[in-house]
Parts: sequence; structure tokens; C-alpha cells
Amino acid sequence: MKVFTYSPGGTHLEEEKWTKDKVFVSLQPPSVAVIPLVQHTGAPNTPLVKIGDNVKIGSILGSSPAPISAPVHASISGQVIAIEDRLCPTGAKVQSVVIKNDFKDEWVNCEGVASLEEISPEEIVKKIRDCGIVGLGGAAFPTSVKLSPPVGKVIDTVIANGAECEPYLTTDYRVMLEYSDQVINGLLIELKVLKAKKGVIAVEDNKVDAAELLLNAIREKNLENLIEVVLVKTKYPQGGEKQLIKAILGREVPSEGLPLDVGVVVQNVGTLKAISEAIFEGKPLIDRGITISGTVIKNPGNYIVRIGTPVSEIIEQVGGLNRRLRKLIFGGPMTGVAQSSIEVPVVKGTSGILFFGEEAFTMAPEEETPCIRCSRCVDHCPTGLMPVLIDHAYRRNDLKLSESLNAVDCIECGVCSYVCPAKRHLTDNIKKAKQAILKQRRIEAAKKAAFEKLRAKKEQEKAQKEVGK
Repeated sequence: MKVFTYSPGGTHLEEEKWTKDKVFVSLQPPSVAVIPLVQHTGAPNTPLVKIGDNVKIGSILGSSPAPISAPVHASISGQVIAIEDRLCPTGAKVQSVVIKNDFKDEWVNCEGVASLEEISPEEIVKKIRDCGIVGLGGAAFPTSVKLSPPVGKVIDTVIANGAECEPYLTTDYRVMLEYSDQVINGLLIELKVLKAKKGVIAVEDNKVDAAELLLNAIREKNLENLIEVVLVKTKYPQGGEKQLIKAILGREVPSEGLPLDVGVVVQNVGTLKAISEAIFEGKPLIDRGITISGTVIKNPGNYIVRIGTPVSEIIEQVGGLNRRLRKLIFGGPMTGVAQSSIEVPVVKGTSGILFFGEEAFTMAPEEETPCIRCSRCVDHCPTGLMPVLIDHAYRRNDLKLSESLNAVDCIECGVCSYVCPAKRHLTDNIKKAKQAILKQRRIEAAKKAAFEKLRAKKEQEKAQKEVGK
């Protein structure tokens, strides 16, 4: 197979894929599940249960009528004992439904279809939304929205993202090896919904066995004319949507644009598995595969974990720690979020949990020294930005310059900070610049809307006066 990659930019990291040969093991459901009502990009859910209610696995706990949202479901059966703000992996406190397990493991009635011929594209999208499916690669964007492109946007290609370029994480790799049929079925479902002509499964070239297994499964199903498997170079961040599209199709997503602007939808392989389960089994997103790794966890591996399971219960179930825990990270070491408590629950976007000891202090941000103008951050930026200039603009509080330098296009991969010999906190500052720019845009949009509303009111009053004359 030919190996594709994007250029320029990116970097090579120590892979640390210690758990790649560990098959998925299902952990026992937690004694208490903490289900945040916001586990997705978009509008928050409103609770549909109250304290004292008994729920079953799959019961809807919260939903929202907003277009960009995804409902959440009970991952265990039992009684709702609290609806309150709880600490979540983002670092914020989020309204959550707390369920005490009755260990009956009772499910709501889940209905799937036997074949895709039995269900229309519209019904598929509704089912995916009702089952609470979101992107499992980390962003947690509602999948039903991704499968509903605006009028005029034609999707010709769906890319299944199996790159998994962050160190330590091996969840997607194991999904491709152990659930290849579900990955392919999920891709077929998306091709039907989007009326796309081509499906591509992208696998990094350090996972050739997964690529070959998928290729053989596609041949057995006689799908070679519809789906192909391609290898992409093992490089970080090869798994970025824009980077995959550029590497495989040679298409460049425009500034502040989306993959659909170039006729593409990119979907994580774990999400495709969840889509397949939702359509063919009627199963809502109540669990997911995650990688448990790091230097102080006794039994690193890949586990199927119920949504809402606190880290403390995970530690206990996988055998505990072999020495003192000093750093806990949700996600990978490049884009993950450090946690302050082991009571934080697993959410839909949790791809991995990493446990580190004293060596974690070498991961802490080092003291900055003056920029030496070496241009490494520019050379390695996978989005073609100029991190050093955006950083300088942010430090001078020059949002206009930051915006003109396309700070909003930053994918927050962390490469610029990683390669900087002066240890400048480039990623953090560019992220803050992005947030400030987007906040300013929201303020301006609100002012414009208020002005238009006032103008319309005055025109209406003027018209009424004219009628009165």
C-alpha cells in the first residue's frame, strides 16, 4: 500500500503504545454512576428524571430540543440519588445525574434493524441522535449534526479515522482489530445517509495488521468498489481531520472552514462502531472503549467502561496503583486534560486515562526563556500558521492581529510548544487568543442583533403612526 501524509508540518513522538496487544476487557459497572448532562459540543441537556426515580440501562436522563445537542442515558440500572453539579473532565462543574446501582442490570427495550434496507436515511439520523452518539475521538460533536450537512453541501467521501496518533492511546487500534465488522457497517450507514460515493479507512503505517484485517473483511463483503483502506504516515497529528483530508485526497479545508466545505465527512472508527450498534442493535451510547495506561497503574490495558464510572472505581477494578499517583490525564499527553480528582467520571469523549508518578514533573510546563527566532514552531505547525507571531500578538493583547494571523484555525495539537527550544507556552496562548476572538465575535453579533431588533421596532412604530394619520 502507498503511504499518504500531509506536508509541511507535524512531528514524530515516542509512541509508548504499551497496551496495543491488550484485548478489550469489560469492567464491572460502577456502584455509583455520575452522568453529566453535557458530554458533547453544543447546547446543554435538561434533566428528564428526578431524585428517587428508578431507571434502567438506556433510560434517557436528559435531552435538549436544540439542533446541536445529544441526549444522555443511564449506563446502569438503579435509583437517582442526586441531580447536582459535579466535577467533569473539562475541569468545570456540570449538572449531573447520580445513580446508585441496584446491580439488576436491567435494560430498556432496545430495537434495531436487520438490514439497512429497512430504514431510511432520515430515520437513521434520528436514531443516531436518540441514541446520543457523538464523536468518540475526543471532540464529542453530535454525530447526527455531522450527518446533516446544509443544503448545497454535497459529500462525496467519508473518511474513517483510524490514525490514533497520540502516544499511549490504543483504543482505536483495538476497535479496528476486534470490531472490524462494526466499523465497516458504521461506514456503510454513513455512506447511505450522505449519499457519498466513496468510503476510505485511514490507518497509520504502524498498524499494518489492522489495515490488512479491514481490507480482508472488505473483500469478503465484496465492497472493494465502495470502500478502500489506505495507510498514512505515523506522524503527529496525522489524525487531525484537515490533515487526513489533505494527505489522502489532496484537498485543503479553507480557513475557518469544515471538512464538508470540501465534500468530506471524517468519522472516528470508534464512533462508527457506536453507530452500527445504534442502528442494528438499538443500543444507546452507555459505554465505550478506553485505554488505561501510564507508569503507575498496575494493569494497563484497553477496557470497555460504562459512561459515568468514576476513576476511583476504575483504579480498584484494574488492580490499583504500584506507587504514588502524581498526575492524572484524561486523553493523550499532547491534547489531554490533567485532573484534580480521582472522582471525575468517564464521559463519552474519554479516549484514555493516563496515570503518572514522580516523572510527571518532567511533563510540567518549563520556565520560558526568550524566543530565539528559530522558526521551529512555524516549520512544524500542521495548519501552516505562525505560532510565534500569534503568541506575540496575544501577549500584547492585540486581538485584531491575532485574528488576521488566523489564530482561530489552530487545532490546539500542542506541536508548537513541544518543539520550542525556548519552552514558550505557545499552545496555551494561542488557545486563549482563540477564545478571546470568538468571545468578541459573540459580543459583536449580540450587539448587531440588538441593534436590528431596535431598528425593526422603530420602523414598526413609525408605520403604526402613519396608519394612525
